Amino acid sequence: MTSTIIVALISLVGTLAGSLGGIIVSSKLTSYRLEQLEKKVDKHNNFAEKIPIINERMDEITRRLEVVERER
Repeated sequence: MTSTIIVALISLVGTLAGSLGGIIVSSKLTSYRLEQLEKKVDKHNNFAEKIPIINERMDEITRRLEVVERER
């Protein structure tokens, strides 16, 4: 084999390794970011579930306060 073919094969291997490495790193970063977004969405959903409960309690407290004010 001539030196030109050897250099071309080494370049091919280097290019393939670099491309695959970049794809793997990109995939890991995407997975990590998706996990972080899922955690934020879960946190938001838990908060959104509590809002109706808080509203009910506020309504109850408002009714009690109105009763107390009427008794004065």
